[in-house]
Amino acid sequence: MSLKRILCLAALTTASTLIAPAFAQQATRVFEIRTYTCNEGKLPDLLARFRNHTVQIFEKHGMTSIGYWVPQDAPLSQNTLIYILAHPSREAAKKNWAAFQSDPEWQKVQKESEANGKIVNNVVSVFMDATDFSAIK
Repeated sequence: MSLKRILCLAALTTASTLIAPAFAQQATRVFEIRTYTCNEGKLPDLLARFRNHTVQIFEKHGMTSIGYWVPQDAPLSQNTLIYILAHPSREAAKKNWAAFQSDPEWQKVQKESEANGKIVNNVVSVFMDATDFSAIK
């Protein structure tokens, strides 16, 4: 076997070991879109909690933040946060949320941020799979 062929095979083997796990992750990754409706006047409190604490706690528990949005038009612009998370799988999402909910840091942050009243009054969660033509997978 020629040196050129050996090097080519070595390069292909190395590439497949590096690339395959990335494709495997994409094949099972699940997205979760969550919509939070706040009690009147509480959206700034929710945004501060996410900005200062929640996003970092999500990361600690394996949740990948894709993006966070507030609607442009009233009345939703006054009380709604929409965001998307990615999880390695649906089963991982279940475990991630359980770990997040039982995290002492999260429990402390939630309690302190709601000292003047509950912030969120409704949560809608939808799990999604990326389509084959989606830019994000």
